[in-house]
Amino acid sequence: MGETAAAAQARRDRVFLVMVDDSAERRVALRYACLRARKSGGRVALLRVIEPAGQVEWAGVGAMLAEERRQDAETLLSGLAAEVTDLTGGLPILLIREGTPRDELLALLEEDPRISILVLAAATGGSGPGPLISALAGRYAAKLAVPMTVVPGNLSETELDRVT
Repeated sequence: MGETAAAAQARRDRVFLVMVDDSAERRVALRYACLRARKSGGRVALLRVIEPAGQVEWAGVGAMLAEERRQDAETLLSGLAAEVTDLTGGLPILLIREGTPRDELLALLEEDPRISILVLAAATGGSGPGPLISALAGRYAAKLAVPMTVVPGNLSETELDRVT
């Protein structure tokens, strides 16, 4: 019975991380992660990385721009959190970091032991899977601390339901 309880706890502890960028494919990655989390009893985490402000002459203007970017990120994540809750029945983990997306993602994966799987959707254009997936599958693969699931970015809701 102890093994069964441990297995159930491991499923509850499974966290599917979705990188929240501005791509159209984000919707596919998010739905896939939600469906997998719902079916396995896991959770979804949403990461939004905001780019740091460039050099601004007045500190007050820079602080105001940074605050606006953070508020935009919070608004976006709040809306997506409602979708996650509808699909999974549970509240997502919301994360906002400042820096370059690849570096912040790798740092988070190294720092947060709750994250079990990274879910990304491939770009639908003919130019490859996208710069983040290319970097993580190539040069930075050894730094990836969890398995990465790459979902085709052109899957429909029906196809996502079928494959999850």
